[in-house]
Amino acid sequence: MRNEIEKLANIIKDSKCLVVMTGAGMDTESNIPDFRSQNGLWYKVDPAKVATVEAMYQNYLLFHEFYSARIKNMENVVPHKGHYVLAELEKKGYLKSIATQNISGLHTRAGSKNVYELHGNIRRIKCNECGTRHTIEDFLDKKNCNKCGKNFLRPEIVLFGEMLPNNIWDRAIRDVENSDVFIIIGTSLQVSPVNQMPYIAKGKTIYINMEKARGYNFDLEIIGKAGEILGELGEILL
Repeated sequence: MRNEIEKLANIIKDSKCLVVMTGAGMDTESNIPDFRSQNGLWYKVDPAKVATVEAMYQNYLLFHEFYSARIKNMENVVPHKGHYVLAELEKKGYLKSIATQNISGLHTRAGSKNVYELHGNIRRIKCNECGTRHTIEDFLDKKNCNKCGKNFLRPEIVLFGEMLPNNIWDRAIRDVENSDVFIIIGTSLQVSPVNQMPYIAKGKTIYINMEKARGYNFDLEIIGKAGEILGELGEILL
């Protein structure tokens, strides 16, 4: 693995426009479960019952219970070394931007500035009826919207069946298209439309994950934990 990480370091040194995309495997080392492994969130819970707009309207109490638990479970999580390495790569001028599927906000907490949160952020709350922003406390306390009075506060994340925010997606795609190196970290690439990003990239593509992704040909694959690999990368580059 060390040889592969050294290859990646040399690729980054020669890069003029590096872009990174991260998925759930980036956050598992911060004790946030992924979605599709045997220990993943959707292995234990049917997303159709808790993670759709229909589920929210049909059984708001269950929807609220599920997302309240997720918010509380994330209260004590902190970025791991890999998050900080990416933030430092940006600070040193190596990294242009990060597009992330994760809703944890850990990239920003680690100091990354140019982050595209493709699936939103669980710590932002809005009213589903009128879009008014609210606090986490409002949501946890099951308060009604202070503007329209409806009881449909929710995390500002992309639920199943919803579109990604166009402005965020368009900016992320533009950066991927313009990149000469695109690194995909911690995602099995099973979710559309994010799984199309490697095909959009015109430069070198690098894949870092616990297992290989099917149907893709990357210029370099490094199989292992994101935090450990990025930590070693940081030792070489920073």
